[in-house]
Amino acid sequence: MSNALSDEALALRYRDGDLAAFEELYRRHSRGLYQFIAWRSPRREWVDEVMQDSWAALHQARGRYVASASFRTFLYQIARNRLIDLVRQDRTLLESELAGEHGLAALADGQAQDGTPEEALDARQQTARLHRAIRTLPEEQREALVLQQFSGLGLEEIAVLCGAPLETVKSRLRYAMRKLRTELATETTREAG
Repeated sequence: MSNALSDEALALRYRDGDLAAFEELYRRHSRGLYQFIAWRSPRREWVDEVMQDSWAALHQARGRYVASASFRTFLYQIARNRLIDLVRQDRTLLESELAGEHGLAALADGQAQDGTPEEALDARQQTARLHRAIRTLPEEQREALVLQQFSGLGLEEIAVLCGAPLETVKSRLRYAMRKLRTELATETTREAG
């Protein structure tokens, strides 16, 4: 499958029965979707389930896909809706579970395997600091930040996915970055003192 085809063109081909187009879409988006789900999921055990459900739902919805929206937004909305459904079904979640601790830790484990043991330890410590800071963000800011920084979505895609105006998304990201800087500076000062 040619890398020259856009996601939307591939989705249209997949809609019409081209399984190679699906394979290319999966190759392009499975990692980003997994990271998005891992960040958003309040329960670790839901991540794989939501991932599978999202691709299965995409398969079922492929006939309704129109290229008026970006494919990635379409796919992430499916995953987001599935997570919302699971949370609604499970009202007994504890607040600590809602913090979503496992997402960044899973990413950090993958990143920290390169280099020397000292570099790996340093990377894990830095990632743990960042993770703690991200957990302090309000949900809307955390969601926008994760979508932009870890899933690579653009501002317009985030706005569509979150159902928020573009300026609101920009504000959420601006406030999130400001709060992260403050939180990381505070933690660095605490560790030094």
